[in-house]
Amino acid sequence: MTTALRRVIFIAMIAAIWEVTSKLSGLPSFMFPSLTQVFETFVNGLISGQITAAIGKSMGRILLGFLIAIIIGLILGYFIWRYKLVEDTLGFVVTALQSIPSIVWFPLAIIWFGLNDFSILFIVTIGATWTMTVNATSGFKNVPPLYQRVAKTYGSTGFHFVRTVILPASVPQIISGLRIAWAFSWRALMAGELLGGGGGLGQLLEMGRSLGQMDLVISVMIIIAIIGTIVDNVVFSRIERNVQMKWGVHS
Repeated sequence: MTTALRRVIFIAMIAAIWEVTSKLSGLPSFMFPSLTQVFETFVNGLISGQITAAIGKSMGRILLGFLIAIIIGLILGYFIWRYKLVEDTLGFVVTALQSIPSIVWFPLAIIWFGLNDFSILFIVTIGATWTMTVNATSGFKNVPPLYQRVAKTYGSTGFHFVRTVILPASVPQIISGLRIAWAFSWRALMAGELLGGGGGLGQLLEMGRSLGQMDLVISVMIIIAIIGTIVDNVVFSRIERNVQMKWGVHS
């Protein structure tokens, strides 16, 4: 039995248990909607464009914020790895900032940028930047010294040394950092949209809560889980395989 088939069977079992339990529980639908009701809400949302518009807005925000976080994280990680002074100062601060939940920055974001898309984009970027920085630094530090000595013996220096030795050898750690940073930024996005509005999946969650439509809330939760699963198991896994094959890290 393949992995995909096992997963399909397992999900089907969960769906069947959910449907039966919702029918036998005696709870009103606004507290425990059936899977059929959730599916109908999901399909109606797609047809009306409500869900697709929310997905598009949320994905636009997170892709921009995540890209900014990757660039900043790699640059900071390089400087922390390269210079002892930066490691002792900025590196210490980054480690401390990583422990602060990204949603804690939201009040400051509102004061600085107002209750708009910039606030949400800010906390999405913050949610991924520190994790990306820490993982990039760790990846650069864990490059085997033998690789570095051999490259320098053959005259590799500067940007050529970073491009051909440091980055390829750091790929597994950087990919791991990307995955974790994506998860943090995705959660930050949902929290920001819940509190800040401005459309998106988080705003749909808040609307479902305020209207008592648990079928809408669960529909959005399922969408969030599906997007997260696709990004992690399809996008990042494929990137990891392709990059490792390109740099010769994996055959």
